[in-house]
Amino acid sequence: MSIRKGRFLLFVFISLRCSVIFSFTDPITQQKLDQVPNLPGQSFNVDFAHYAGYVTVNQEAGRALFYWLTEAVEDPASKPLVLWLNGGPGCSSIAFGMAEEVGPFHVNKDGKSVYLNPYSWNTVANLLFLDSPAGVGYSYSNTTSDILNNGDKRTAADSLQFLLNWLERFPQFKGRGFYIAGESYAGHYVPQLSQAIVRYNKANTKSPINLKGYMVGNALTDDYSDHMGVFQFMWSAGMISDQTYKKSNELCDKESFIHPSRECDEMIDIGYREMGNIDPYSIFTPPCSANGLTSRLSRRWHRVGHIGQSYDPCTEQHSIVYFNLPEVQNALHVFQTNTSRKWETCNIAINTHWQDSPISVLDVHQELISAGLRVWIFSGDTDAVIPVTSTRYSIDALKLPTVSPWRAWYDDGQVGGWTQGYEGLTFVTVRGAGHEVPLHKPKLALVLLNNFLAGNPMASFEQVVEFKASALEQVSSF
Repeated sequence: MSIRKGRFLLFVFISLRCSVIFSFTDPITQQKLDQVPNLPGQSFNVDFAHYAGYVTVNQEAGRALFYWLTEAVEDPASKPLVLWLNGGPGCSSIAFGMAEEVGPFHVNKDGKSVYLNPYSWNTVANLLFLDSPAGVGYSYSNTTSDILNNGDKRTAADSLQFLLNWLERFPQFKGRGFYIAGESYAGHYVPQLSQAIVRYNKANTKSPINLKGYMVGNALTDDYSDHMGVFQFMWSAGMISDQTYKKSNELCDKESFIHPSRECDEMIDIGYREMGNIDPYSIFTPPCSANGLTSRLSRRWHRVGHIGQSYDPCTEQHSIVYFNLPEVQNALHVFQTNTSRKWETCNIAINTHWQDSPISVLDVHQELISAGLRVWIFSGDTDAVIPVTSTRYSIDALKLPTVSPWRAWYDDGQVGGWTQGYEGLTFVTVRGAGHEVPLHKPKLALVLLNNFLAGNPMASFEQVVEFKASALEQVSSF
């Protein structure tokens, strides 16, 4: 081979190699690879783009987190970015947040098709779902031991790394107003990730993450307050006996909510047997008959229904069918392994082996309130798992001065719930909602999000009357 020919071939090889590298690092190219043109069982068109795929958060261990981004329906370039997180720990944000709560695509009863949620949060914001930590939903790790060694600290660190890497793939969101929302055990995830971002931003003044605030619902916050509130709620609702109420307070008041003692665990089991076959996540709606009687798992896992086209308490079962379909996984660019592992709404192994879970995140809230973030806490008032009483005890423990007294808030002339403003924190209850507020009261949840993003208080009766009077005045002027 001549030197000239060898140089030419070397040039071609280098050019091709650079071309391949560029194709995998160029954000626009990668975004196109992640774009989802259409979902199986989608019989309708949508006015927004959506993307799904993986972001590696630890190269050495092979940990990669699955995301699903749905852009805002109108003018996404002007809308903020909202990250939604579900808890567990070990439960999928795709299973709950996307498929039955705040996402645009909800799963039909046949488990093979989807319908459009008219109250999706992407009607007002760009909406990002994340399955975290590794082992949840479609997220994975090439290091088997990772699944048995998850905990709060690594989840926050990996989620921060995810955001930094994800923003390199979607640079149009760098510097965009960013908010985090979630529920249940995300009462740990959301403030802990917010804290990690705030501290990262202090050390990196040119950070691409423009965190404005966060919002959590029916959130695990402080183990002592949460246990005390649970027992009080169950007793005051007439679901448990006087004896169980007193004994539960004695045995559980200083226990971990995630890993309680055997005595506390047995006492809680007694309480759930006294409750009978009801859905503890939503005490006034029917449970899914497919689950049989309320069991120990029912209080450990997110087994609840939804209100969409009509109430269906078995929606989680439909999602299990849908997200295990090969054609759905292909459409979402799911990584295919050689194992027979099925997609699950919640990973029991992750929950059972959870490593670190602080007894309280009140100190984290205090730090973030002092940092000037917008902090909202909301609560559905028919949840017996982390009820409104637990949340009120937790907020009271923060000892924040009241700036706006307790009052009802309204939507369409009806009481939507109650609210109170504190120095640095807004508390909102949603009337008639269970553990998953957007599931049972989707319209009110969207109203809640709108006010949170705008930084406006929930509408008072006086504002409703004033609005109606103004509208009538405008009509009469024609």
